[in-house]
Amino acid sequence: MNYKLTLQYDGTDFHGWQMQGELRTVQGELKRALSLIDGREVVIHGSGRTDAGVHAEGQVANVEIKREITPEKLRAAVNANVDSDLRIIETKIVPEDFHARFSAQGKTYIYRVVNGAVCSPFWLRYAHQEARTLDLNRMRQGAEKFLGEHDWTAFSSAQSDAESRLRTVTRCDVHERYDERARSRMIEITMSADGFLRYMVRSIAGTLLAVGRGEMEADEVAGAIESGDRSSVGATAPACGLTLVSVAYLDN
Repeated sequence: MNYKLTLQYDGTDFHGWQMQGELRTVQGELKRALSLIDGREVVIHGSGRTDAGVHAEGQVANVEIKREITPEKLRAAVNANVDSDLRIIETKIVPEDFHARFSAQGKTYIYRVVNGAVCSPFWLRYAHQEARTLDLNRMRQGAEKFLGEHDWTAFSSAQSDAESRLRTVTRCDVHERYDERARSRMIEITMSADGFLRYMVRSIAGTLLAVGRGEMEADEVAGAIESGDRSSVGATAPACGLTLVSVAYLDN
């Protein structure tokens, strides 16, 4: 049977999603646990790769299991065989042609920024601290420039193995709120697209932070997209602030 797994993980102590030899990765941990449960080596497919330090509230994977087991028992068995910073939240049987990556219609990420002089220890692993004041209106003007279909060469890794760097961004919102836990201003950048390239979200977030600090103008964002010049964008934002929120499928 083909199982769809919805996962959550704290990415701090993982070397990203993709298996990398002996390094601890999310895919590697799941493969180890699922192979133990099924009594054979299994292949697990993720909706996409998250980098080292990036978190997930709604990552999706799929795996074919030969052993007869209910979705609830499979979830319990996997969670009992992995560390507590990785959990399967939901498991369900899906059609044979469902593929976590190729069936995905889009993804949504949030980048969180504690905008204050001190970062609460409760947010240290899950948000980036920016002590300098950020101008929300400027950031929103910059965010508008990212909407639509563009070539994202300037905002992605030079080592990206994607065949095309064209992606369509359908949402790029900047919101603020007072966070009671941090006792500080919290800024959240929410981005949705039909797909993202490596470092793309963190590069966009870093550029919006530069705009918010007054180091770049909104029009320079459009120029960077058009030129594809990586040197004209803001520094890539740290991984700790980024969370994969959800992956969209036709059956969602």
